Amino acid sequence: MRMRILCLLSLLGVALVAAEQGWYPHEGGLMKYRVNIRFGEEPDTMPAGWKFGRVSAVATDSANNVYVFHRGDKADPIVVFDAGGKFLRSWGAGDMFGTEHGLRIDSDDSVWTTDIVTQQVKKFTKEGKLLLTLGEKGKAGNDENHFNRPADIAFGPNGEVYIADGYGNSRVMKITRDGKYISSWGKPGRGPGEFQVVHSVAVDSAGTVYVSDRENNRIQVFDPNGKFLRMWTHLGATQNIFITPEDEMWIITHRDNIENLTYDTLAGRIMKIDRKTGKILGAMESPGHWIDVTKEGLIFIGSLTGNVFRWYPGWLDRGLGSLEALRPPN
Repeated sequence: MRMRILCLLSLLGVALVAAEQGWYPHEGGLMKYRVNIRFGEEPDTMPAGWKFGRVSAVATDSANNVYVFHRGDKADPIVVFDAGGKFLRSWGAGDMFGTEHGLRIDSDDSVWTTDIVTQQVKKFTKEGKLLLTLGEKGKAGNDENHFNRPADIAFGPNGEVYIADGYGNSRVMKITRDGKYISSWGKPGRGPGEFQVVHSVAVDSAGTVYVSDRENNRIQVFDPNGKFLRMWTHLGATQNIFITPEDEMWIITHRDNIENLTYDTLAGRIMKIDRKTGKILGAMESPGHWIDVTKEGLIFIGSLTGNVFRWYPGWLDRGLGSLEALRPPN
């Protein structure tokens, strides 16, 4: 009897070790999506010879057109496609940008960008006409007229704009839609209201502000005036936060800041988050630096690999076997 118990315990130990060596489950459950891994380039409708460099951001407008912001010299910095991936227009060549980083589209379909080399935030029409420039070109600063490597933009429910300022200043700046300074908060550090790289910012319909404090591996949450409310430390080094008009929260994240930097954003996960509790509702693997979700539930990821990933609901019910390599790309 004793020998039988010992054998049973031994087998149980082997099973536990095997389980520990297996794949970690998807937090909140697997989200069942399929992916187009080369949106905008397959099929290729861009001008001859054009291709993406490192894609830093992607966003969609009210007509479901897709705006790609990339770092490369073989296409204009901003390239616009229709929902099916057909090239529509582009702009930004020359000295308009230094190092492209963030792109968001507001409720009026104005296009906002951040640049971590020119130290500027710019606002365009959807056709590419420059409407507003904030910051002094090439000059970093920590006052109401300057930025230090700004990373992201978000829009509040009452017309206010929040800027993740960002790598150098570790602060969030609040301005009006026409660029007038309102306030700012944050400084370098690890305590509440302190940051180590403000990499992303998003705002829900109640005006609550969610800030990716990336190098501290957390998201901090504030009221519209910068009062600290709470923080989430279980979501890793979040690259980007997106909140839909219906207040669904999505993030592209990595296990921690070291993994993010070492893998150059390759080993990431898309997660859907309960914005009130921080609970993970679902997850799936994806590289990525930027995330945008349409009202139809399509997920667009801007990846520094030089890709735009278009995720759409769907799942294979079986493998393709020996025919797999003979099929066209997803």
